[in-house]
Amino acid sequence: MRIATGAAGVALMGVGVFLLLRGGQARDVVLWLAGAVVLHDLLLAPLVLAAGLLLARLPGRGPLRGALVTAGCLTLIALPVLFAPGTPHNPSVLPLDYPRNWLLSLAAVVLATAAVALVRRLRGTAGVRRLRTAGHGARRGARNPTSRAGRASSSPRRWGRRGR
Repeated sequence: MRIATGAAGVALMGVGVFLLLRGGQARDVVLWLAGAVVLHDLLLAPLVLAAGLLLARLPGRGPLRGALVTAGCLTLIALPVLFAPGTPHNPSVLPLDYPRNWLLSLAAVVLATAAVALVRRLRGTAGVRRLRTAGHGARRGARNPTSRAGRASSSPRRWGRRGR
């Protein structure tokens, strides 16, 4: 299945390259890709890192981080339409209410995040981390990963197989 999926992806990339070279828009595509790299490196990555640092000490921060990354990506995708000047002359170019749909998408992200946080709080697993200790999946005689001696070696052989 992986080989078939990979072959289909390579074939589609070939079609894209063919259409790009045949259509004569290579310069526009290169400019757009360069702009995407610059936007990612100068705006998106620093914002994600800053949000991660600000949220580092909060319990249950995983869903909140995921929501912020998702909202940021949705916003970056919607920026061209959100900043489009006025209404187009041809109403079929932008037939939907994109600002409203963007806000609805953000609301869905907020609701999904709230649902995940609520389920985690009800289960009591907001900040719980499971450690492998002797008797919980670790090999007998293996070092405890939380002890100082256990930190010296991170060899996978030392911990045995998962699911024993």
